[in-house]
Amino acid sequence: MDTVRISPPHRELLDQVLDKWSLSVLSELCERPCRFNELRRAIPQVTQKSLTATLRRLERNGVIAREVVSTRPVAVSYRITPLGKTLRPPIDVLLTWAADHMPAITRAREAFDAPDRVPQPDDRSQVTSVAGRRPVDR
Repeated sequence: MDTVRISPPHRELLDQVLDKWSLSVLSELCERPCRFNELRRAIPQVTQKSLTATLRRLERNGVIAREVVSTRPVAVSYRITPLGKTLRPPIDVLLTWAADHMPAITRAREAFDAPDRVPQPDDRSQVTSVAGRRPVDR
């Protein structure tokens, strides 16, 4: 079996394109171009600052395009680019995988989070320090 290695440039790109808000933004823009406030309404959990940063990252990577609309007041519209549209099939595969395996994932999470679970020697999440606090994962 071939070893999968993710180089730093690939890791950076995947982090930027598959982060928490990018998938929601891409999902909205796959349907139609949207203005900033339309995106805010469509994704109510995202803050203005996070949405702005997400849009900038996606634009920098060529996945979406930003267009200034000459209206009064001036507005900005975002649309998915042809490059961005090519993300749809792999994202659909990941979403299908998640849907197909969610019951098993839920069972694994419940078993991991069970209060009577015996921690394994390499399981830092369940080990407490002398002060009685869990160590921070790095």
